[in-house]
Amino acid sequence: MDGGAAAARGARPAAPPARGERSCQRAAGRYFCAGMNAVGPTFAHGRTGPLRLPDGDSMIQAVSPRTRASALALLSLAALSLGGCGQQAHATPPSTQVAAAAAAPTTPPVSTVTLPPAPVPATFDVAALSERVRPMVVNITTTHESRGRQGLDPFEFFFGPHGGGRLGPQIQRPPQTALGTGFIIDPSGYVVTNEHVIHDASGVRVRLADEREFEAEVVGRDPKLDLALLHLKGAAGLPVAPLGSSELLRVGEHVLAVGNPFGLGHTVTLGIVSAKARAIGAGPYDDFIQTDASINPGNSGGPLFNWRGEVVGINTAIRAGANGIGFAIPVDALKDVLPQLREKGYVERGKLGLLFQPITRDLASALKLDAPKGALVAELEPGGAAARAGIKPGDVIVAVNDVPVHHAEELPRLVARNPPGSEIEVTVLRAQKRHEIVARLDALQDEASEAASRARPGQGARPERQQSAEKLGIQVSDVAGDGVRVDGVARGSDVQELKVGDVILEVNGTPIKDVAGLRAAIAKLKEGSVALVKVRRGKAVQFAAVPVPTR
Repeated sequence: MDGGAAAARGARPAAPPARGERSCQRAAGRYFCAGMNAVGPTFAHGRTGPLRLPDGDSMIQAVSPRTRASALALLSLAALSLGGCGQQAHATPPSTQVAAAAAAPTTPPVSTVTLPPAPVPATFDVAALSERVRPMVVNITTTHESRGRQGLDPFEFFFGPHGGGRLGPQIQRPPQTALGTGFIIDPSGYVVTNEHVIHDASGVRVRLADEREFEAEVVGRDPKLDLALLHLKGAAGLPVAPLGSSELLRVGEHVLAVGNPFGLGHTVTLGIVSAKARAIGAGPYDDFIQTDASINPGNSGGPLFNWRGEVVGINTAIRAGANGIGFAIPVDALKDVLPQLREKGYVERGKLGLLFQPITRDLASALKLDAPKGALVAELEPGGAAARAGIKPGDVIVAVNDVPVHHAEELPRLVARNPPGSEIEVTVLRAQKRHEIVARLDALQDEASEAASRARPGQGARPERQQSAEKLGIQVSDVAGDGVRVDGVARGSDVQELKVGDVILEVNGTPIKDVAGLRAAIAKLKEGSVALVKVRRGKAVQFAAVPVPTR
């Protein structure tokens, strides 16, 4: 995501934008956008400009700025707070093996290039690699229409011209432009970039390393992964960037980032893979490669190459105000969705139909697990794929298609790799026993319908007095329907995970219908053990690990 990082490794962090910023919404985070014009930062709309996402005390931001065409001429006036992207070079692509993706019957397939395995050399020629990959990288310029209201007379703002109407007539303002980076994946002109680079664009043009320019059409987009596929009209015989494997990528490997930071032109930066599987709050499929190769405004959609010249990531985000912290989308995620982007223009994902939660150490103790790994099933969608397959609340999902689920946030990514209607094998732990369950996936809807409304905790509570569940240190009362509401938690109690307003539904698998049932279930608990309590909190159902005090 764009803006806010230094122009080269080791440089001081760039100064903050000179003008105000406005928030943009995206997936699971809140972004802040700021484009630029000839005299400095301007407001960007949609998600085309630099996007910033809160990350604790700092920010994560996308790396594709919006500019007017004249921004480069006044780059010095903007004190390098402007953005851009692009690149030039000449090289001969490596010998390749072409693997065709699935294609529509009447259109040629999108091919991707893969290189045979080779050992990592002790040293490699960075200059030669840079020359070889530069022709595979392109600059992207997008145009965005902008309309405004005329308001030369301050009185017109309130009364309209001559006192008639509230606002002046709408006028056409000069179009705004934004810059991004992309890379060629097919000789016939298919280019990959970030979705936020072309979001809401009225026109897209692509410039190659040899200075040729093409008008581009958007073939497909996937906002959830922030990926887009373009096609260059009339292009043929273009150099192709081979797609490598992000799964085989190792922490510590050298990588090369290519882009057009701050509109300066083709720029190559060298670094290493700092970490993998980073979550930065960017959406449901949060999974990034972290690198210390300099990634700056204008690099959005550009490739991250390994030492062999294979694309292993798509540069998309930086940590504002910090040097050496950049993020790239793993190329394996691109390979998963590329056929659908080419054939349908959008991505359909499979849905398992359940709610889950991470497993804490206390939950692992209550579930008698060796380690806090996997995803705990909290609730099932009625009639959904998981329910039909026989998955139950309280199951711990530890693998999907033999791929381990170490952390709960990995589950959506593993399921979403599979299209609707496909079958997946889900490995669950149930009462310390391992079960292999086959589920046929439903289609994941972009706008899921809300579940049937439920009474909020406490609504419809019966008039009985609050009663004490002394053993756990909580005050409870009956509610309309099954369950017991938590009305209070004793000060100093070890019950950390129960909150006032929670409705207790089960204790160690025993359904709770009323206070009497809760008392009976609590009486069976061993002192010093950890009880697994199923609760409804708001509209969500989840599990809580509740220590049983020792008297």
